[in-house]
Amino acid sequence: MTDSLKIEFPGHSGQMLAARLDMPAHPRAFALFAHCFTCGKDIFAAARIAERLTAQGIAVLRFDFTGLGSSEGEFANTNFSSNVQDLLAAVEFLRTQYRAPSLLIGHSLGGAAVLSAAPHVPELVGVATLAAPSSAAHVTHLFTGSVEEIERTGKAEVMLAGRPFTIEKQFLDDVASHDFLSGLAHMKKALLVCHAPLDDTVGIENANAIFAAAHHPKSFVSLDTADHLLRKRADAVYAADIIGAWASRFLPEIATEEAPLEPGLVTVQETRTGRYANEVRAGRHPLPASEPAEIGGDDSGPGPFDYLLASLGACTSITLRMYAERKQIAVERIGVSLRMRKLEGEEVTEMSREITLEGNLSQEDRDRLLAIAERCPVHRALTHEIRIVSALANPD
Repeated sequence: MTDSLKIEFPGHSGQMLAARLDMPAHPRAFALFAHCFTCGKDIFAAARIAERLTAQGIAVLRFDFTGLGSSEGEFANTNFSSNVQDLLAAVEFLRTQYRAPSLLIGHSLGGAAVLSAAPHVPELVGVATLAAPSSAAHVTHLFTGSVEEIERTGKAEVMLAGRPFTIEKQFLDDVASHDFLSGLAHMKKALLVCHAPLDDTVGIENANAIFAAAHHPKSFVSLDTADHLLRKRADAVYAADIIGAWASRFLPEIATEEAPLEPGLVTVQETRTGRYANEVRAGRHPLPASEPAEIGGDDSGPGPFDYLLASLGACTSITLRMYAERKQIAVERIGVSLRMRKLEGEEVTEMSREITLEGNLSQEDRDRLLAIAERCPVHRALTHEIRIVSALANPD
């Protein structure tokens, strides 16, 4: 069960910063996400990563830095130092209103910012970077042609991602003064470095420098063919799943004293992160559910009938494996492929199930296993009368 809250909190200069907190019903940890240079909290990669992490029980706060998005302030008056201070203001907001973040996640220059902020957050267990530069000054390559004008006149208007921004000399001086690499050896937090080898905005050599400067525990994950902004949904989802799996090693289980695991209980709740997007939770296991784009969904997860087929397929495979072990039938591997269709002109829905049995099996063994498939518990439930009892939950 996830809620997505629009909130605001004072940044480093007291001006209000616009934020969104994506929160599971019972979060096992909080994470703070820092967006890329001149981007915002709602950039696709940030939204998708927050969605996937909340499905794993991790609450995520993402916000617009001062002067960007819906936050107050003038971008021209900001710099890398102010970004780090905004991050620490967000940490303090979480610490006082909810719980201090256990994870910092930063994308591009936001990755450099979280590495700089990490030593000042004692509650942290880990830091993850996505396409981060090894130097804050790296960002100046985005407006190289204007650096001379900025040095000469004190400021210049530059075009970044199709939008005009005023860059002042104080920004150049500030990014040039930061060296967070030297502090990584003493950070004493787990580090995950995610980078695409073909990133043509921040080269892979930056990831190498960050990784080399840090001490263990540290991990590196290649994002393969992803672009710098993780525009492809699959790339953002992959990065989020990697971060979640990596972080799970350092975080408590989803279950809490307030929300103990209840065997056999499945809950479904809208995530409010997309049309028809839902979070399914079966015990400690979070699962996304949605509908495909052709019927108006955002395809953020399997559809309800997909899960129905998956249930039958999983039950079939597990039942066959149990039977094979009990009867000592040498099945090396079991596979099940399923489809569903409504029979034309009939009030009948047909599920087709194709079972693959790998191994040196006799025809008699194969026939016995096919017969056992018809007796798996989900198959029996679907082919017998099912009674569904519905009731409205008591309002809080």
